[in-house]
Amino acid sequence: MAMKNGGVPSGGLIVSFGEMLIDFVPTVSGVSLAEAPGFLKAPGGAPANVAIAITRLGGRSAFVGKLGDDEFGQMLAGILRKNGVADDGILFDTGARTALAFVTLRADGEREFMFYRNPSADMLLTPDELNLDLIRSAKIFHYGSISLIVEPCRSAHLKAMEVAKDAGALLSYDPNLRLPLWPSAEEAREQIMSIWDKAEVIKVSDNELEFLTGSDKIDDESAMSLWHPNLKLLLVTLGEKGCRYYTKSFHGSVDAFHVKTVDTTGAGDAFIGALLCKMVDDRSVIEDEARLREILKFANACGAITTTKKGAIPALPTESDVLSLVKGE
Repeated sequence: MAMKNGGVPSGGLIVSFGEMLIDFVPTVSGVSLAEAPGFLKAPGGAPANVAIAITRLGGRSAFVGKLGDDEFGQMLAGILRKNGVADDGILFDTGARTALAFVTLRADGEREFMFYRNPSADMLLTPDELNLDLIRSAKIFHYGSISLIVEPCRSAHLKAMEVAKDAGALLSYDPNLRLPLWPSAEEAREQIMSIWDKAEVIKVSDNELEFLTGSDKIDDESAMSLWHPNLKLLLVTLGEKGCRYYTKSFHGSVDAFHVKTVDTTGAGDAFIGALLCKMVDDRSVIEDEARLREILKFANACGAITTTKKGAIPALPTESDVLSLVKGE
């Protein structure tokens, strides 16, 4: 079992692969990027958020990716270490900068992104640079789709997945669609789906479900159109409506926790991090609906807590934070 807070992390290792970057968020909310008077730096990047979500809950995680050998890259590596994430898969590129993203929540509630990546260090990770021993020691290997956009990172991603799978890891995929980063919507859909049938656990948001299926319906039929024979668990997150789950033998939904939402950044990462943390040492929970529902309730609580503070990493909860929300319901 995972440690109680303050102890030594325990349980199987979850390796998270991909990008870590700095989000610059306006000091004032509800304005466009052009109107923002100033920006605060917030460390982010979905795979890194997931790695930290796991260690906050007492699990063991490592991050595999490349940062710029610059002030920001060193800062991000320091944040991972400070949060107990193993750093032996982190590389530094002397010729490219750490990726930056300017992100704002406009008055209409939509997020607006502007990325600085041409190319950023994370895009330059090569297959030869991978720490294969670390990847082989993963019980779960988790990744997104941003690392599929360009070479050489795409080849590194495919090799890491293959090595992890051959070593017996469970493959976990959260596409984490960021359309502005792709050359076109068609390319995004095609590349996200190009590795679809390899993953055994997949988490998509309601928006991603619509995008990938081309349907504006968020229903069982639409979700099941994404099913493939290797898949063991498909999750659809629905924001304040909770989540839906699909396995080979059953499906259902788990309600969300109602909290005062300030910033939704990182909520999906907290959700998937919690789920992986709770199933890393016992994959049989996927076949036990009652236990799976308990874990998803816990994961929903993690996601909810993450929305109550600004920024992803500062808002990621500990086990005791989650238990007090679950008990308070």
